[in-house]
Amino acid sequence: MPRSDNLTGALLMMGSMAAFTFNDAMIKALSGQVPLFQVMFLRGVLTTAMVAVIAWRMGALARRLPHADRWPVFWRMVGEIGSAYFFVSALFNMPIANISAIMQALPLTITLAAALFFREPVGWRRMAAILAGFVGVMLIVRPGTEGFTIYSVYGLAAVAFVTLRDMATRKLSRDVPSMLVTLITSFFITVFFGLATLTGEWAPVDGRALLLIGGAAVMIIGGYLFSIMVTRVGEISFVAPFRYTSLVWALILGWVVFGDWPQTITLVGAGIVVASGIFTLYREARVSRQARAARQKELSLGPRPR
Repeated sequence: MPRSDNLTGALLMMGSMAAFTFNDAMIKALSGQVPLFQVMFLRGVLTTAMVAVIAWRMGALARRLPHADRWPVFWRMVGEIGSAYFFVSALFNMPIANISAIMQALPLTITLAAALFFREPVGWRRMAAILAGFVGVMLIVRPGTEGFTIYSVYGLAAVAFVTLRDMATRKLSRDVPSMLVTLITSFFITVFFGLATLTGEWAPVDGRALLLIGGAAVMIIGGYLFSIMVTRVGEISFVAPFRYTSLVWALILGWVVFGDWPQTITLVGAGIVVASGIFTLYREARVSRQARAARQKELSLGPRPR
C-alpha cells in the first residue's frame, strides 16, 4: 500500500524535530565541560563545512545573492546569532523540556509579528489563542516565583530572536536558494562565536566531547534537510502540528539522559501553549483555503463587464 503525501510529510516533520532535539541534548551534555562559545564555534565549523558541500552539490554556490535580499539576510543572521546564544545559554542551565516548552510559543509569536509588521489579518479566534498561549508560557516561566531564573528570560529572548529570523526570511525573494542563505548564515555564526572564544580560555576537547559536537552538527544538518523536504510533500495544515513532537522528545531525553522531569504546572503550561499553537495553525490553514477558494471563484467568473 503506497504511503500518502500527508503521512510522508508527518514522518519528515517528526524526523526533523527529533534531529533538532537530539542536537540540543548533545549540546547540553557538554555543559560544564566545554565553554558555550567554544562549543558553538566547533559545531559551526563542522556544520558550515557540511552545508558548503550540500550547497555545492545542489548548485547553490553558482548563484549570487540579489542586492535587495542583503538586508533580510543580515537581519536573519542577527536573529540566528541571538537565538543561538540565548537558547544555548538557557539550555546549559535549564531542563531541556522547560526550554523546549518555551520555544513551542514560536507559531504564536510569528503569527503576532506578521500581524503587527506585515499587516497580515488575524481574527479574534487566533488572537484569543495567542493570548492563551502566552498565559501558558507564563506558567512555564513563572516570573516572581522561587523557580524563576534569568535563564527563563533567556528562553524568551531566544523566542524573540527566532521570530526576527523568520520575519526576515519571509522578506527574502523566491529566487534565493535556501541552501545559499543557510551557508551564509552558518558561516557568519561560526565567525561570531569564533571571535567570542577569544574572550575566554579554551577547554581541552576529549573524545567524548568531540563525538558529541560532531553528532550535534550531523543532527543540525539532518533536521534542516528534513524540514526542507517537508515543504515539498503533504498539506501544511496536516503536517505542521507534528512540529510539537519535539516537546515529546525533550521530555524523554530530559528524563532518560539528564534525570529531569518538569513540574506539573510546567506541563500544564506546555499543554496550553501546544493547544494554542495547533489551533492557530488550523485557523491559518482554514483562512488560506478560504482565500484561495475565493480567488478561484473570482477567476472562474471572469472579468466583470464595464
